[in-house]
Amino acid sequence: MEKKLAELNSELDRALDKILEYWQKFSLDYEHGGFYGKIDHNNRIIKDSSKGGILNARILWTFSAAYNLLKREELLNIANRAYEYLIDYFIDKEYGGLYWELDHLGHHINTRKQIYAQGFGIYGFSEYYKASGNIKSLHQAQEIFRLIENHSFDKSNGGYIEALDRQWHNLEDMHLSDKEPNEPKTMNTHLHILEPYINLYHVWKDEILGKQLKNLVQIFLNKILDPKSLHFNLFFDYDWTVKSSKVSYGHDIEGSWLLTEAADSLGDKELLKEVKKISIKMVDITIKEGIDEDGSIFYEYDNNTGKLDRDKHWWSQAEALVGLVNAWQVAGSEKYLENTLKLWDFIKKYVINSEYGEWNGRIDKFNSIVVEDDIINFWKTPYHNARACMEVIKRINTTNK
Repeated sequence: MEKKLAELNSELDRALDKILEYWQKFSLDYEHGGFYGKIDHNNRIIKDSSKGGILNARILWTFSAAYNLLKREELLNIANRAYEYLIDYFIDKEYGGLYWELDHLGHHINTRKQIYAQGFGIYGFSEYYKASGNIKSLHQAQEIFRLIENHSFDKSNGGYIEALDRQWHNLEDMHLSDKEPNEPKTMNTHLHILEPYINLYHVWKDEILGKQLKNLVQIFLNKILDPKSLHFNLFFDYDWTVKSSKVSYGHDIEGSWLLTEAADSLGDKELLKEVKKISIKMVDITIKEGIDEDGSIFYEYDNNTGKLDRDKHWWSQAEALVGLVNAWQVAGSEKYLENTLKLWDFIKKYVINSEYGEWNGRIDKFNSIVVEDDIINFWKTPYHNARACMEVIKRINTTNK
């Protein structure tokens, strides 16, 4: 197994380089600044596509994290570009926080404060602070944290409201995307507040931040996680009444390792012990229910209809890599490494785009590429797959020391 881990480490190094090279070569918008909002499956740049706060904040996090790992100056240059564009165009100078969407020229066209995007702002700015030492970036992350806590935190029921308007007032329409129901609380947004709060806590041991990070872990354990199935419920009313019937296998396994990291970051031994037990159970259920014979991870299952969505989305495969390696580290069983290697073989064969090095967005149940899915768009960013490569590389290297 040691030899196989060394091979995996080497292959992940190359895969990470290919992802970073792709974004450096193709995504930079030299005409209007920042980065293109869309590149289709044929690598055709759609120059007039809008630019999303999520895409740009994830680019900032990715290249900052890559620089922190690899110490290559060209990576920091891309992070600098992402930081400057976010500050100049996405930050609301009057009311604070990140705009949701700009047009290709940089004019804001959707000013709502989607908390999901604010979380990625914290994630990017805190990681960039680690990379650059730029104190203004840390201050920006701290400011967004306070805005979320002041305006989105539900003091009566706990958790965070999905979206607010530009001035941080309530909205009737809180949709994160057209595919989702209009509910005030979602698992997805809470997961993507958890990860930036972890990252910010690494560089800012603020008492309130620590308290709210622990509160988030407990929300996942007591409100979001179904106590019987040990899957995450996805959508909720204000009082945490469940408003969904679907299981998202990628989010389950992503949450398993992020919850472990959160409890570990807090230094709470009892909480970490509890989370580790649950995380292993979650991974075991994902392996049992959500992983195909070839090692890949299915997208969703609907408990109401009994329908399994057998498509394989790039981000789910990436998060499963980390979740499986984390389970191996927690439980010590090589079965999780065997699942990791099997999944990685699937990713190499079907998900990594052999021509461009970036990952294909989606593979259907017949293992064919879904060509309607873009290489870059509002949601298709370098964060999931680059992070998976970096996380597994770091974990293998730490284990082998």
